[in-house]
Amino acid sequence: MSISQSVVLRPAGPVQPLDRRVWGLSAVGVGGFALAGVYQLSGGRIGIPCILHATTGLDCPLCGSTRMAAALLRGDLAAAWNFNAVVLVLGPLIGVAVGYQVLAWTLESLRLVKLPRLRMSSRTSDRLLTAVIALLVVFGVVRNLV
Repeated sequence: MSISQSVVLRPAGPVQPLDRRVWGLSAVGVGGFALAGVYQLSGGRIGIPCILHATTGLDCPLCGSTRMAAALLRGDLAAAWNFNAVVLVLGPLIGVAVGYQVLAWTLESLRLVKLPRLRMSSRTSDRLLTAVIALLVVFGVVRNLV
């Protein structure tokens, strides 16, 4: 089946509810846009202190994410990579997947078009979550050793 055959311009049937995880990740995306607005209004002087870093001096896997986002807002990709490479790579991948899910749900809710949803089995979902957590743990350990 080709992509052109899977997107059918016809009234959609009953609307399937959007997964709660998609709503949660969408809220994170909206929070990111709000953070970008606050960053612009504050003149670039924002930051969220990391409790782990403040108490132990170690960087957690998410340390540098705010500075990475600020570097991206300035257009400095090299600095963003140095602040937090894992979030820089995973963020857009997750953002595109969540954005597509929200777009598919919205178009289906408006009864304009029914796009195929991204689906995975619970076993695949569990493996993917385990892989992401393992990646973050390894990244957290390696960044403190180097």
